[in-house]
Amino acid sequence: MGHALITAGTSGLGRQVIQQFLEAGHRVTTTYYSNAEKAREVQNELASYSHLLHIEHVDVTKKADLNKLVSYAVEHHGGIDYLINNAGPFVFERKELLDYSDDEWNEMMHGNLDAVFYLLKLTVPYMRKQRFGRIVNYGFQGANSASGWPYRAAFAAAKSGLVSLTKTIAFEEAENRITSNMVCPGNITGKMKEAGIADSRKVPDDKTPIGRPGTGEDIARTILYLCDQDSDMITGTVFEITGGIDVINRYR
Repeated sequence: MGHALITAGTSGLGRQVIQQFLEAGHRVTTTYYSNAEKAREVQNELASYSHLLHIEHVDVTKKADLNKLVSYAVEHHGGIDYLINNAGPFVFERKELLDYSDDEWNEMMHGNLDAVFYLLKLTVPYMRKQRFGRIVNYGFQGANSASGWPYRAAFAAAKSGLVSLTKTIAFEEAENRITSNMVCPGNITGKMKEAGIADSRKVPDDKTPIGRPGTGEDIARTILYLCDQDSDMITGTVFEITGGIDVINRYR
């Protein structure tokens, strides 16, 4: 089986992703940034996969950390088959563009766009060598149309740029049998980020056409499908995983 490099997989929308890959028999290298206790909990929860799972402390806004991460991953597991760019800093305080500090702006750019660029530079050569690779980036609902997002300008700008990068690398690396796609989660919040689909079906949601809240498992299942060897016809595509929210006219 293959080796997946999944950033920020110990919590949030990455948690179900690492579990799905492990259950499918893949080796996984993942990261955490600030919550070491949660990382230890995940390591214990997935103890039966300890031979397949490695968790590293990484700040994705720092190029040196990314270099160490990939070096470690390759040393222990060989090349990189799947690159899942789940990590992405977010400013939770709602503020207009001119109220962002330079540091906040730079964190959004470094963590959501620059980090992907550096990881592509570090991992794609391994994918080229083996003539196989799968890249999956994360966006936000509506990112494909580069829609404005009031009070989230920096994050939205970085992710909209990542849409273009996702499509460009898909075209440039197609001859090397490497695909690149993006998943755009809908309104997945709180405990639902790490929850399974069965749990969400117990929680009615009248704001989502499908009738239940989205979960981390919804995202993970999509990513695992995109990483399948026979999913090579799917590349340069942005997937809205919203339960139908994105097809509603928000102004009706």
